[in-house]
Amino acid sequence: MNMRNQWPVLPVVAGLASGLLTGCGTETGDSGETGSSVVMGMSDDVLATDPASGYDPGSWLLFNNVFQSLLSFPKGAVEPQPEAARECAFSDTKATVYQCTLKDGLKFSNGDALTSKDVKFSFDRMLKINDPDGPAVMFPTLDKVETPNDETVVFRLNTPDATFPSKIASGAGSIVNANEYEADALRKDGQAIGSGPYKLDRFDDKEAVFSVNENYKGTADVRNSGVTLKFFHGDQDALKKSLLDNEIDIAYRGLTAGDIADVEKSGGDSGAEVVEGSSAEVQHLVFNMDDPVAGKLGVRKAIAYLIDRDALIKDVYQGTATPLYSIIPAGISGHNTAFFDTYGARPSKSKAADALRDEGIDGKVKLTLWSTPSRYGPATDDELKAIAKQLNDSGLFDADVQSVAFDQYEKDIEAGKYGVYVKGWIPDYPDADNFTAPFFGKGNVLGNNYSNNAITGTLIPRTAAESDRAATDDDFGQLQDIVAKELPVLPVWQAKQYAVVRDNVYGLEYCLDASTVFRFWELSKG
Repeated sequence: MNMRNQWPVLPVVAGLASGLLTGCGTETGDSGETGSSVVMGMSDDVLATDPASGYDPGSWLLFNNVFQSLLSFPKGAVEPQPEAARECAFSDTKATVYQCTLKDGLKFSNGDALTSKDVKFSFDRMLKINDPDGPAVMFPTLDKVETPNDETVVFRLNTPDATFPSKIASGAGSIVNANEYEADALRKDGQAIGSGPYKLDRFDDKEAVFSVNENYKGTADVRNSGVTLKFFHGDQDALKKSLLDNEIDIAYRGLTAGDIADVEKSGGDSGAEVVEGSSAEVQHLVFNMDDPVAGKLGVRKAIAYLIDRDALIKDVYQGTATPLYSIIPAGISGHNTAFFDTYGARPSKSKAADALRDEGIDGKVKLTLWSTPSRYGPATDDELKAIAKQLNDSGLFDADVQSVAFDQYEKDIEAGKYGVYVKGWIPDYPDADNFTAPFFGKGNVLGNNYSNNAITGTLIPRTAAESDRAATDDDFGQLQDIVAKELPVLPVWQAKQYAVVRDNVYGLEYCLDASTVFRFWELSKG
């Protein structure tokens, strides 16, 4: 969990949200000739081709298309369904033994048979390597993996974990070929051997080239002959130019809010159109509970009463995000509006002043908001400056903004140097647990010295043990209400997800949803 919050969170335009589907880019593939190759550009890098290491959006995009998992998230769904497995289920009532039966005839792209031994090897290897930039951190509950026969895999958990199916359905559950990977070392040659819908033919600093895996046996219905993924390494201008010059078919992750607005205003004259999808990507202000200023509840309440989310969305993000009023985003089961109910949507100077007065504070509160310039999107600094202005315009604060390069930013947070700072989060899997346990459980990733016994001792363990996820809504509601009252974080926005496509490309709406799985196989080109 502690790596995914380092993803670039972007209503800039890779962000994610709920949505409007527009234009030709959203039609289904029978409008276009299937079998054509598709070229896509993105500003993110692919940091790893080995699933034991990658824990970033670019790497998981590769994993979700080259490797299979036992389960996967179908388009538009938040409940995992069988993929490499024929069936999976908890075999006990405590959610501590999870068993899967593989489909018959599974093969890797090189022709090797895929058996339960490969599944066990993949999980054992990931946990043994325990790469600091890898997903092993997602599996603290996994005790051991057993293979009673070639078709059966049994996961034994040390703690009840009803979210385990969602975890293994993510990129972290990628199955590798035991004959092609070392058990205790990462692969360094830039190659990837999986059993997913695509093969990785070439990977270098400029592009990754994928072709259809003829040995694939799963649920994906491939609608193209291959995908080329071009890397722009954060160069948003070059990404936009390449799209408008018809050098790429799709621009994904990296266009600014202004770029999106320009394309929408062109009304199709540019030959490109915007596709908007749903998302669960969020951003919060985080408060260090041990800080002499931000550690005071009255200060945190005053900020919560003064922040104007609607103005931030309009002025900074040009509508490419939506206001967020709880720690669990809209579209995820268990979401409520605890912060809206507690602090309202419209700024209230009088309530903010009362909160400070109750804390015994009469003069202006001197405060620094800490930002990092690009990790959570290029508009982050502007957003924090806008928040500081909102606080200062009330006459109650003397706030400024400091922006620090990300590596130093993380070190300073760990050292407790910041009172108020920004964090973004893209979920590993679309369950309320992934927006609560990493932030408020034991050893939380925020580094803000917050702990609540009801959350860590009762609510998180109880929700983790409940296999009927709908039955967790009351507990998650109680958890959100506690967080809104105690204010260790202040939710700011939930992003929207966009891609910009040439007008002869189809299927993008099936690639942009809350699961964060970008499905190459849904793309087709006329």
